[in-house]
Amino acid sequence: MATPNRSALLTRLHKVLKKHYKPVEPAMRPVLEHLLFACCLENAGYEAAEQAFQILKTGFFDWNEVRVSTARELAETVPMLPEPLAAMTNVKRLLYSIFESTYSFDMENLKKLNLGQAVQKIEKFEGSTPFIVAYATQMTLGGHAIPVDRGTRDALVVVGVIAENEAKDGHVSGMERAIPKSKGIEFASLLHQLGAEMVTNPYSPAFHKLLLEIAPEAKDRLPKRQPKPKTPPPAPEPKVKETKEPAAKAKPVVADKKKPSAEKAAADKPAPEKPAAEKPAKAAEKPSAKKPADKPAERKQAAAKRTVEPKKPVKKPAPKKPAAALSKRKPR
Repeated sequence: MATPNRSALLTRLHKVLKKHYKPVEPAMRPVLEHLLFACCLENAGYEAAEQAFQILKTGFFDWNEVRVSTARELAETVPMLPEPLAAMTNVKRLLYSIFESTYSFDMENLKKLNLGQAVQKIEKFEGSTPFIVAYATQMTLGGHAIPVDRGTRDALVVVGVIAENEAKDGHVSGMERAIPKSKGIEFASLLHQLGAEMVTNPYSPAFHKLLLEIAPEAKDRLPKRQPKPKTPPPAPEPKVKETKEPAAKAKPVVADKKKPSAEKAAADKPAPEKPAAEKPAKAAEKPSAKKPADKPAERKQAAAKRTVEPKKPVKKPAPKKPAAALSKRKPR
């Protein structure tokens, strides 16, 4: 897009925005507070950013307590921001980087430096985005820079000021030349309100009407709702093959009133008597002595069993020596 056309679009943009928005006068703050306020203001409206900044300033003991708190804890205190976690992450990283470089939170010495040197120092701090650097340059260092965040770039793409590939760089070239420094703060506040509405309410018919008033040919570039992806139908459950022989259903047991149950019959039945201990087999095999054998072979066996074994001779103890023999021993 040619530069004259861009300048004409920016001039027209400024006139239309003045009809719908009121410029915001900047508050007098130290350099550090301007940097932290810019973290809250990025992609958010002025009213929400002011509320979030006051919570950080008065809800904590000092900036060091904010520094040592986690980003998630800080984000829970500022739900009014559209992107609280991203904003508080930049706040925490910025405070850490400033404290590690200066061991304090005093940034007023940046006003004494040359504009280029002061901007380079701010850019080296972790958590500082192009929007934060441009806001601090315009509000505290006396430079001419118009802060542009993601919502503002998207709005400028819709109205045709910049192309989509330029929006990825985060900087709109030629804007400072088209807008004089005397109107820079006013234009920046009006443009930021347009970008904040692009983030919070991009599909509003009133907002689309405003964009078409700026650029009537931007009808095809208006933000549109993306259709929700269709959820695929659930997969059918696999069919289970039935076996040829289905399991027999168990028949319900119906108690017969006439017949007593098996447990009751077992309880009423007397316990069986214990059988007598069986005699050893040898005793059963021995025939009675009184009963004569029928056969001669059996008679001989019975006679052999009746034979008594001869008794073993018993040894007699040795006779004791008489007491007289013991007295003949010599004394020791």
